[in-house]
Amino acid sequence: MGIVSAEKFVKAARDGGYAIGGFNTNNLEWTQAILRAAEAKKTPVLIQTSMGAAKYMGGYKLCKLMIEELVESMGITVPVAIHLDHGDYDAAKKCIEVGYSSIMFDGSMLPIEENLAKAKELIPAAHAAGMSIECEVGSIGGSEDGIYGDGELAPVEDAKAMWALGPDFLAAGIGNIHGPYPANWSGLHLDHLQKLTDALPGAPLVLHGGSGIPDDQIKAAIKLGVAKVNVNTECQLAFCAELRNHVHEFDANEAEYMKEKLFDPRKLLKSAVDAIQASVEERIDCFGSANKA
Repeated sequence: MGIVSAEKFVKAARDGGYAIGGFNTNNLEWTQAILRAAEAKKTPVLIQTSMGAAKYMGGYKLCKLMIEELVESMGITVPVAIHLDHGDYDAAKKCIEVGYSSIMFDGSMLPIEENLAKAKELIPAAHAAGMSIECEVGSIGGSEDGIYGDGELAPVEDAKAMWALGPDFLAAGIGNIHGPYPANWSGLHLDHLQKLTDALPGAPLVLHGGSGIPDDQIKAAIKLGVAKVNVNTECQLAFCAELRNHVHEFDANEAEYMKEKLFDPRKLLKSAVDAIQASVEERIDCFGSANKA
């Protein structure tokens, strides 16, 4: 199917009682792993670039072209959205210009009036360009490219005001955080999610910081209206653990590894990239989106 905007398949997830994974990429191999997992599971998918990751990889245009070319060269048949994750106003404007198929404007750290004003400008601009757009109210805890929050609960009235502007899906804080969850984390505030769902009937909600939330809480959130779950840290940890294991084995068997030329980055990284794919596939199963393409 190729590159598409995400509003139709995210809305289908909301209506169908499952969620689509939004998986952040960090390089070419990462993108390949996500695409292989999505194709294997026959699920729509959002491949997401944060502002920092896009800068690391060479810019939004390069990221867009890389994903487009991989979708074609790998023969991917499932719907794929190229999504800006946690973009500020300037990043959102740039990705509209570059031609992403989906963007997130994160104005949650701004005063709500300014957040709404910028969203009011960006939403019709994205739609005019054929893109889906996600907006956010109530900052998510932890850190995402320097954007910090304390895991607050998004005010229901703010969520209603943002949804009235017409975004395609909405991120709203319910006690979730970015990065590894601390031992004393109290869990998702599902009671607050219920209030948001009641106030925004049918709205596809987005759960950020999906890495590390217990599966039973994720599934409960999906039942309450979450239709997109973001994953990044979980894949990073899987990649790091397998790479460390590979390097440890290399050190222990250096002569054999040198003979097999396992210092070649294509071989050095293979098992770690496979670990990303396995992690993505496992999350897809949890979210219930397999065979929904």
